[in-house]
Amino acid sequence: MPQRLITLAERFAGDVRAVEPCSGGGNNRVYRILTSEGLVAGKVYGAGLDERDRLGHEFGGLSFLKASGVGKAVPAALACDTAGGCALYEWIEGARPTEHGVADIGAVLDLLSGLHEAREAAGASDLPAATEAVLGPSDLVQQIDGRLARLSALGPSEPALAAFLATELRPEAERHLASLRAADTGTRLAAACLTLSPSDFGFHNALRGPDGSLTFIDFEYFGWDDPVKLCADFLWHPAMRLSEEERAAFLAGVTRLYAHDDAFTARLAVCFPVYGIRWILIILNEFVPQLWARRSFAGKGGDWEVAKSDQLDKARAMLAAVRSYREGIFHA
Repeated sequence: MPQRLITLAERFAGDVRAVEPCSGGGNNRVYRILTSEGLVAGKVYGAGLDERDRLGHEFGGLSFLKASGVGKAVPAALACDTAGGCALYEWIEGARPTEHGVADIGAVLDLLSGLHEAREAAGASDLPAATEAVLGPSDLVQQIDGRLARLSALGPSEPALAAFLATELRPEAERHLASLRAADTGTRLAAACLTLSPSDFGFHNALRGPDGSLTFIDFEYFGWDDPVKLCADFLWHPAMRLSEEERAAFLAGVTRLYAHDDAFTARLAVCFPVYGIRWILIILNEFVPQLWARRSFAGKGGDWEVAKSDQLDKARAMLAAVRSYREGIFHA
């Protein structure tokens, strides 16, 4: 445990009595810290792994949400050391949900509703865009082009990846991207159509408490974004295993929530398979040495060759789901 995190805990949470490492995300280390005043969660963000300000997005976002009254289902931000790359948060007692159902979709929709209402709260306009926000068609096209280029550059040393990209993924990607490129007029979504988004959102980033309630964690990418991206990511995320009933409940709920945007439903229908392709490219991040280093920092490494092979299998399975997409039928 870094000394700067111990110092931060002792300054804001009491004398440190015990420290226990926990399973963190793919980019950080998390600790359960017992102090003389009780339990807190300590988080250390990987420094120099990329240019993203994960600490700023998460600590600033959670601080805003508590101040805005949207804090019931998210942890409180307690203190941070920006220079030291660490922060303290409310300790949430619970475990990752191994099962979930339609009732839990209600908790998801409650949080999304609170986030959407918080758009009008004091300080909301000062919040950053979510990491890799999509504020217009060109953003999504550029993100996919960029990810494809980065993976394609690995071709000489990764023949299996190169073959998958060239013969399987690129033809499907180009088919869907053509419609987005044709529709891109350079316009951006109006501010009224945007929402506040955790970005990496789902049951994989939730804890179920002893009373059965859900608390949503991991706001490292939080900020302004298109609700279509939020919804498509929720449905496509490879860590999610949603039943047809859960999908239907979610889609009905978000359709009502974002009904003020007349183009929401049509935009989701067109963009949904493109976000599936984007997720295929994210799944293949394990092939990128710098991103594998980030996994290793967070203790999520292992045998790199095995990991790459597994991710390529997952990418093929998701590509099959993208190919089977029919407009308005949101299966994954």
